[in-house]
Amino acid sequence: MHRAQERARSGLIAPEDVLDDAIAALPTPSSVRPVLNATGVVVHTNLGRAPLSDVAVEAVVGAAGYTDLEFDLHTGRRGPRGAGTADALRALLPEGTEALVVNNGAAALLLAVTALAGADREVVVSRGELVEIGDGFRLPDLMTASGSRLHEVGTTNRTTRNDYAAAVGPRTGAIVKIHPSNFRVEGFTGGVGVPDLVELGVPVVVDIGSGLLAPDPALPDEPDATSALRAGAALVTASGDKLLGGPQAGLVLGDPTLVEQLRRHPMARALRVDKLTLAALEATLRGGPAPVTAYRTADPAALLRRTELLAEQVGGRVRRHDGVVGGGGAPGVRLPGWAVAVPAALAGPLRTGTPSVVGQVEAGELLLDLRCVPEGSDVDLATAVLAAVASSGS
Repeated sequence: MHRAQERARSGLIAPEDVLDDAIAALPTPSSVRPVLNATGVVVHTNLGRAPLSDVAVEAVVGAAGYTDLEFDLHTGRRGPRGAGTADALRALLPEGTEALVVNNGAAALLLAVTALAGADREVVVSRGELVEIGDGFRLPDLMTASGSRLHEVGTTNRTTRNDYAAAVGPRTGAIVKIHPSNFRVEGFTGGVGVPDLVELGVPVVVDIGSGLLAPDPALPDEPDATSALRAGAALVTASGDKLLGGPQAGLVLGDPTLVEQLRRHPMARALRVDKLTLAALEATLRGGPAPVTAYRTADPAALLRRTELLAEQVGGRVRRHDGVVGGGGAPGVRLPGWAVAVPAALAGPLRTGTPSVVGQVEAGELLLDLRCVPEGSDVDLATAVLAAVASSGS
């Protein structure tokens, strides 16, 4: 209460807001703190990747108690787990596609490789696609953890159809094609498309990474599940919490017989998701554009108007600042935008304040990009900056 009173005396909040401010500052049962993402990175792994839509949040709250997760209310008997979520996925994908949800994208790929190849078969993969993902995890290590043997083909920059054809044999369980994340290889390069790989006669697993379900003209180089499935991929694996904009989840999409084989594999039990994830994912799929889509496609002119107002309120300056997709998606795409530049010394107080605000420090300045800040939170952000200025004496 004392802190709230001091904020009112200094003019940072209105006197009638003292009680609400004091309540907001009380300790919460969870150590996970909400953050205003002012970095301009839409899918920010360190900040929890995709923020859930309002309908997804409502679905999570609704699913927090007892639910019909594995119960058929009509028959009074055990029912299929996650049937509604699978239906929502099937509705957005080519006819005849089956879907399975696991706990993240890496789990989806691990389950696919384990079920198709196991401990006594090979997985054929291009050397140029043996990528490392976040926190030092490497997909080659993930796949060999299944007990399968990797048969690497081609080189870092070029792999041909003949390379794959020479590697495929009686012990081949699958060909895995992985979309490289967070980087691009340019120049003298070459790869092999899904249709050519399908002709080699073994299941082709395509890991698209970011969870784009259909082509997006704004992301022409980003692979999507629909295109891969129509090209003949047996299975497509992806994340649910990146470009799809849902909760942390892994998707396995494709041939019904193979998906059922994965569903019945013993490992699937260890990788399954809970009722909250299923509820949030289904609501994301059925509830219209997710926040990550709105942030990614934000109007630069509207961002400029908000940025100019914030700069005026906090005494900062407006500068050009392009956002990025993040999360390994569309690494070469820049999202035109703007930011408010304030002293870099404010970065610490803003991170640890209430609300917590995270920006980007560049060239001695803290850049606050409003792309991923809900417009209704602009006032809270301005208040936080003024409080940080007052506390630091800047």
